[in-house]
Amino acid sequence: MLDGEEEARYLTAKSIEVEFSKSDDIQTLWKIHDKSLQEPRILNSPEKSLLDLKIEIADRIFRRCEFCERRCKVDRTVQKGACGVKDVSIASEFLHIGEEYMLIPSYTIFFSGCTFHCVFCQNWDISQDICGVYIEPQRLAEMIKARRVQGALNVNWVGGDPTPNIPYILKVLKFCDENIPQIWNSNMYCSLETMKLLDGIIDLYLTDFKYGNNGCAERLSLVKNYMEIVERNHRIAYSQTDTLIRHLVMPNHIRCCTEPILRWISKNTPQALVNIMAQYRPEYKAYEYDDISRPLKMSEHGEALEIAKELGLNFIY
Repeated sequence: MLDGEEEARYLTAKSIEVEFSKSDDIQTLWKIHDKSLQEPRILNSPEKSLLDLKIEIADRIFRRCEFCERRCKVDRTVQKGACGVKDVSIASEFLHIGEEYMLIPSYTIFFSGCTFHCVFCQNWDISQDICGVYIEPQRLAEMIKARRVQGALNVNWVGGDPTPNIPYILKVLKFCDENIPQIWNSNMYCSLETMKLLDGIIDLYLTDFKYGNNGCAERLSLVKNYMEIVERNHRIAYSQTDTLIRHLVMPNHIRCCTEPILRWISKNTPQALVNIMAQYRPEYKAYEYDDISRPLKMSEHGEALEIAKELGLNFIY
């Protein structure tokens, strides 16, 4: 797909015919959704498509929000969720040449707000504060088309984290007709419902696997049950489509985080591409935590690479 040899999955979702009513309850909608994925009926221009159904389901979840595993159940038409997001706010959008070599130039759309509260966040100014502007879905679809002409190889939904903005993203894609891959660039702390909504839409999961245990996750990102949720979602993503897993090596976290993560990948998602990143620097509140208050040593990154080599991982750096 990333080579442009296949149709973007969201375009296929727009061609899958479904029959549903706005009076159907959410359980009925999910049954129709799941059957449509398993037994798709392809038409050129269906009256109602699988993408339309996903939008309807997402709009309902939005009113009792459970897009991430914080499951705050807030009506986000009225107030912001645990992520800090009420209305969509795009902090920036541009052709990015700083992503992995096979992805660039990437049309990267940064949302403000995040489902994590990482004490070392390098984008804390947009992840922990809501900033930016609202762009009408139809207008952003036009911008995607223009960026495609300028050379964009894909659309890269990121943040913060894109998870709180799923209804908006799906609506943007309803107005799109470009055969351009969709990348989900996320911490993967999303709910099962979100993973189902993304199925058949996303062409590449560009994931961030931060921690190898729940203790570090709760202390440094203020999230519970990290391993159970993120491991589950990586398995699901790997079963759906292509996956590129990023891991940011942090000082003093080789044994507790890096090594367990790489071993898990070797057993559970062995064909996934892995980016072992050395860009850690203490930002935001990191200086308040002794273990991560200094930059990463190159010897630590080298140790992580040696572990990846021993495990036979398909890695880049």
